[in-house]
This record gives sequence, structure tokens and C-alpha cells, in this order.
Amino acid sequence: MPARGTPAPVDLAGAPPFRPGPRRADDRRIAVASVVLAAAFLALAALAAVARPLLGQGVSPWLPLHLALAGGATTAIAGVMPFFVAALAAGHPAGVRVRVAAVGLVALGALLVAVRGVDPEAGWLPAVGGCVYLAGIGATAMAVRGSGRAGLMVRRPVVTLGYTLALVNVAIGATLGTLAVAGWLPVIERWAALRPAHAWTNLVGFVSVVIVATLLHFLPTVLGTRIVPRRSATLAVLALSMGSPVVVAGLAVGWGAVAGGGAVLTLIGAGALVLEATRDARARGRWRTDPGWHLVAEVGLLAGVAWFVVGIALASVRVIGFGLGLPWAPDAWSTPLVGAPLAVGWVVGVLIASWTHLLPSIGPGGPPEHAAQRRILGRAAVPRIVAFNVGVLLLAIGWPTGIAELAVVGLALVLVAVVVSLALAVFALRSRPVGSGLSPS
Repeated sequence: MPARGTPAPVDLAGAPPFRPGPRRADDRRIAVASVVLAAAFLALAALAAVARPLLGQGVSPWLPLHLALAGGATTAIAGVMPFFVAALAAGHPAGVRVRVAAVGLVALGALLVAVRGVDPEAGWLPAVGGCVYLAGIGATAMAVRGSGRAGLMVRRPVVTLGYTLALVNVAIGATLGTLAVAGWLPVIERWAALRPAHAWTNLVGFVSVVIVATLLHFLPTVLGTRIVPRRSATLAVLALSMGSPVVVAGLAVGWGAVAGGGAVLTLIGAGALVLEATRDARARGRWRTDPGWHLVAEVGLLAGVAWFVVGIALASVRVIGFGLGLPWAPDAWSTPLVGAPLAVGWVVGVLIASWTHLLPSIGPGGPPEHAAQRRILGRAAVPRIVAFNVGVLLLAIGWPTGIAELAVVGLALVLVAVVVSLALAVFALRSRPVGSGLSPS
């Protein structure tokens, strides 16, 4: 019998074998690499936006939006979406090969399709790019399915469902675009009707649904409050992910009432997101350190939600007006009308806010390096936030109304804010803690 105070011996014969926790190092590296590639696509988009006024018709007005959305946003999604699924479930990530393939194929496909923006006659290369891009979407779906295995926590079903529906939407939209650049006559002949469907599927049904599903857990994390499952979160994801295919179906077959119903459903989803974001904002924490870093991430996400609502309202009213045959809506989609709030204010704004928060959280290095990264990423926080959002506002007014002066000033402010944010991200990744002679690991 053991002496008093001595722990009783433990019989390990019947105990289950030790099972190590998930190894997340490679998963983090791939997520960070995807964010870096997304930032590079944003830099290319900024360059294309500047080059168009200088080179004239040599650069398609479609090119900057393609580089920012199909390149930047989708590459970040391909790398970060499976990472978030595994993190939510506290389980094992998907295999490294499928993760790398997803990011690499999406980025390469987007680049090959972008050739069409400079050389419209290069029909076969963009078509190959579209196929490669679709292969990357398939690999992303495999990575999402394989993430979070044997997790210690239950996945939030609404997040995984939103991701799955978004991937289905982009598969449809990217297929339409690939068939168009390949010159398939049944698509080319109906492109006037299918172009709005293509835009809705990719920008609303895919990118926006992914961002909304991610914000359900990412926004409370950034704001420093609890992640609370609410009906408004479920409504936001389901209404947006289901409203987009209804709009697409209505536009594709020429049923204006069906397309209008999908637009109304999308508006309901946007309203539910506002309710969810408002509740998170009211319960936000109060940070005592790194105020600039927190400000860029928090205001960037909340301002992005506001721009999303503006863009969705304009896009939905356009579809409804088109369905009713109203004269002010000659077609169902207008890039000048919705491009600034949806593509720039919403997608680009949320992307910058997200990498601002993520790089010091999952990036290279330890606590000293991450502290240095937060300081760098928080520099000039207020001027960058003001320049970006005022620029989006001026662009949103000047672009659709044809007031060139407003559009040029707005675009210049946005580009300055984006370029400075990109430069700070590069400096942050290369930073060392003060007084350290070692490079970040």
C-alpha cells in the first residue's frame, strides 16, 4: 500500500493510445502564402488600373476587377478557407499536396485568364486558364472536405454549408466565363443575358458568400467578443447563397420575376448580415495595446459590411428594375454602378483588414516578431482608413455618373491606401524584433 501523500499508481494497460494533436505548421504556411499571393494580385490590379488611362484601349477595363477578384480574392479563399474549417473543428488539416494544388491552380488559372485583358485575340490561353482555375476550385473543395478530421469540436454547420454552396456557385460562374473566352457559340450568342449571371455568381454567390460565412467567426474574433450562434447568421448565409443561383437562373432563361425574387432574397441576406455585425460591434472588447493594428482590422471589416449592403442594394434594385422592364434598368448588371462598393469597398477592404489581423496571428516568427508585425501593420491607420473609404465613396459617385474628376480622385485615394497597405505588409513579414540579431523563423 503506498505511503500517505504518495499518488496511487495509474494502470495504463486499458487506456487508449496517445493521439497527438493536429499539426498546423504547414497549414499556416499555406494560408500565409495564399494571402501573400492575394496581395500580389492586388498590386497587379492597381498597376492595371493605372496603366489603362496611360495605354488606352490596350488594357481592358475588365482586367483590374478580374485580377482583384478572380486572382486576389479567390487565391486568398483557396488558402484560408480550409484553414478556417480545420481551426473551427480543432481537427487535422487537409493534406499539404491538395492544399498547395488548390492555391497554385487558382492563382495560375487567374493569371492565364488575365492575358485576355491585354490581348483579346489570345483565345486558347484564357480558355486553358479557365480550366486550370476550375481545377483549383475542385481542389479547394477537396481541401475543405478533408479539413477538420477527428476534430475535438463540432464544426459550425452553417459556415461549412456556406463554403460548399459558394464553391458550387463559382463552379457555375467560372464555367460560363471559360466557355465564353473559349468562343463557344451557344454562350457567346446569349452573352448579353449570361454576363450579368456570370457577374452575380462570382461576385455575390461566391466571393461574398465566402466572406459572409467567414465573418461569422472572424468578425467576433477581431472585435474581441464571443462567437454566438444566432438565427441572423444562418439567415445571412442561406439567403445570400440561395439568392444568387435564383437570380442567375432567372437571368439565364429570361424570367424577370424569378431574377427579382432572387434579388429580394439577397437583400434579406444582406440585412441579416448587418444585424449580425451590429450585435458583434455592440459587444466588442476594448483593446489596450496596438491601437492602430486593431483599428485597421476592425474598421476595415465593419466598413466592408457597410459597402456590401450599399452594393447589394444597388445590384438588387437593378435586377428588379430590369425584371419589371423599367427604363432606368436597360440590363441587369452595371459594373460602374456596383463596382466601387462591391468589388473595392467590400472585397478589397475586407481583404486588407483580414491580412492585417492574420499575418501577426499565423505568420512567421514568435511573440517578439508578431509584436513587431502588429506595430508595422498599424502605422498610419487613420489616414489609410479615411483615404480608402473616401476614395471608394468618390469612385462610387463618379464612375456611374460619368464625372471623371471624382472618379479619378477616388481611384487615386484608393490606390494610395492599397499600395501603402501592401508595402506595410511586406515590411511586416520581413521585420525583426527590436534588438534581435536573428531573422524570424
